[in-house]
Parts: sequence; structure tokens; C-alpha cells
Amino acid sequence: MADLLTLGIFLLIFMVVLLGGGIWIAFSLAAVGYVATALVNPTPGLFLASAFWESTGSWTLAALPMFVWMGEILFRTRLSQELFNGLSPWFRRLPGRLLHVNIFACGIFGAVSGSSAATCATISKIALPELQRRGYDETLSIGSLATSGTLGILIPPSIIMVVYAVSVQSSIIRLFIAGLIPGLIVMALFSSYIVGWALLNPEKQPPAEPRMTFGEKLRASAQLIPCVLLIIVVIGSMFAGWATATEAAAVGVLGSLVLAAVTRTLSWQTFMESLTGATRLSCMINIILAGAAFLTKAMALTGIPAALASGVAAMELGPYGLIAILTVVYLILGCVVDGVSMIVLTTTITVPLVTAAGFDLVWFGIFIVLLVEIAQVTPPVGFNLFVMQGLTGREQGMVARASLPFFAMLLVTVAIITAWPRLVTWLPDLLLNR
Repeated sequence: MADLLTLGIFLLIFMVVLLGGGIWIAFSLAAVGYVATALVNPTPGLFLASAFWESTGSWTLAALPMFVWMGEILFRTRLSQELFNGLSPWFRRLPGRLLHVNIFACGIFGAVSGSSAATCATISKIALPELQRRGYDETLSIGSLATSGTLGILIPPSIIMVVYAVSVQSSIIRLFIAGLIPGLIVMALFSSYIVGWALLNPEKQPPAEPRMTFGEKLRASAQLIPCVLLIIVVIGSMFAGWATATEAAAVGVLGSLVLAAVTRTLSWQTFMESLTGATRLSCMINIILAGAAFLTKAMALTGIPAALASGVAAMELGPYGLIAILTVVYLILGCVVDGVSMIVLTTTITVPLVTAAGFDLVWFGIFIVLLVEIAQVTPPVGFNLFVMQGLTGREQGMVARASLPFFAMLLVTVAIITAWPRLVTWLPDLLLNR
């Protein structure tokens, strides 16, 4: 046990040195795995080759580039403008008014995007000028958009969920379904905070806008039809069991191209830009997963994860104590690495621990996704902070402070699903175990 602990500390320090030296994450993972394998096996190269082939040749992983491409196409359409215009009439009388549109527009766009940064950037480009023109509080506007953008990785389809499912050999569709109720909880908490803030700060509210008739609201909401149809086709086909995640992603790409053509935003330039962006991001994620797969094999050979699981079990922390420790660890990791890296760097160690503690891996996937959401608005490397900084010209510290109340709501959601895990597992069990 002492020898394994020493080896684990050595490998951890080695990885920190590589990452601190600017080595790509994928290569750092592979290098640490190679050293770990070489210490216990004379032919580490064979394990490296097999791990790379098995991880990148996964049929499950084929859904990833399709979902990424779908988001890249929609990023270049007028979908965000249509979402804002279609939703805004329904929130005119609610305290906080159009600030609620930020949340629900991000939730709906996240249902066809799968990316946090893309959701944040796309909705913010439309919402920020409108909110500023109408006199809404700048701090609350920025904070709500930065954090609501994170719904792009919780509301299915989600790129991060695909990465987690591939890393732990779990069901993508089950994870997608499991994210729905927590996603609605997050949206409800965000909106509740805005209502409370608006009631406590009436002087910061802009003047009430003219009333609209029910018919006028319905006509404005007609702009939501294309997006709703795309959501039904992509997510509904998976939930109904008519299509696998990969097949639904392919249909989503086709639907996105049709939507872009109908809205006259599809050109050869935008098509190539979307394809290039999707290829670049997909390749980055694939090579990181390949390095992580090799490290996973190496760790299994050394016996470090099993020893750690035994050690944690001997500490008798209990399930909630373990989750509390993991929450702190992931919050710290979120300050220095991105979401994909958080998952591939930790699942080798954490999955045996949570499995031994009796937690469902689908539940744990949603738990990690929520913490990755928090990482998106955690300085200094929170991607959504960079997005909002670029769009507003404000300092990252200001954007982070504006996001703090919503950051707290995400932590509340983590506590809720930990106390009532059936909120995560009930819906996939109901739909898939019929």
C-alpha cells in the first residue's frame, strides 16, 4: 500500500510538471500512462497502441463530432434572435421581465447546441444590446447570461455528457434523459433568484412595457417553431427509442442545415466555417480521450485506483462525506482546467470510489456536469467568463462577481440532487426500463 501511494504521488507530480510546462493535456496524460505502465510491464507501447485504437474507434464516440457540428451550424444562424423575440412577450409582467428570457433562451438553445460557450455567446450577442437599450441592470444581465450559458452542457444533447459516457462506458441516451430534471431545477432556481432580486430592487427595474394581447403573443411565439421542431426530432427520437444518439445527431445536423438554409444564413463560407470549427474541436476532444484511455489502462495495471478505493473505504467517510470531498476537489480543479480535462483526468480514480460507495454512474455523471457548469464561471479559466469579457469589454473579475449569485444556485442544485438522487435517475428509469 505504501509503495502504491509513493508511486501515485510521483505520477501526480510528474503530471503537474508536464501540464505546468505547457505540454498538451493529451500528451501529458499519455506520457504519465507510459511511465506508469513501464514500471510494471516491459511492453508499454502495446498498451499505448491498443488504448488509442479502442478509444478513438468507439461507435459511441461517433455522436460527438455530429453534435459539435450541429452546434457550430446553429451558432451561425438567426436562431438566437428568433428565440429572444419568441420568448420575450411571455415575461413582460413577471418581476425581472426580460432577464428571464436569458435563462429560457439559453435552455432552449442548449437543447440543440450541446456547448456551454456557444450557448453563452449566441444568446448574449442578441440579449445584451436589447437589455442595455431598455435599461436593465448591467450586473444582473451579465451574471444571468454567463451562468445560463452553462445550461448548454446540462440540457441534452451535451458534448460533456458524451465525453463522460465514453470515459466510463455508460449510456449516452440515459445520461441525456437524466439531465432534463436537473436542468429544469437550475432554470427554476435562476428565475427564482431574479424574481427575488427584482422585488427587492424595484428602483432598478426599467419602466413596464406596453401590454400585448394573447393573440399577439402567440404570433410572436411562432418564431420558436423551427427550434422546437428540431428539438423534437433530435431529442424526441432518442427518448422514444427510434434512434441511437449517433443517428439522432446525424439527423440534427441535417435539420440544422435545413434551418440555416430556410433562414438564408447558409452559405459556402458559413458551411466551411462550421465544418472547420467542428473538426478542430472534435479532434481536440478525441486525442484527449485517447490519452486518458491509455492512462486509465496504466492505472489499472498499477493497482492505484483499487488501493485508493480501499483506503477511502477504510476512512469510513460515508457516501455524503465522499461527495463533499469530491465537490471541493472539482471546484478547485475548475479553477485551473477545462470541463473535458476535469472529466478525463479524474474518472480513473473517482469512478471506483463512487461505485464502491454505492452511487449510480449516471447520477455521478450529472453531478460532474453540474460541477463542470460551475467551472465555466470560475476564474481564471472559466470559458464563459472569457466569452462575456469579450462581448462586454468588462474585466473578468467583474463578470465573475456578477455570476456569484447564480454560482450559488448551481451549488444548491448539487446539494438537491445529492439529497434526492432519484431526481436524476427516475426519468431515465421510467423511459428506458419499460
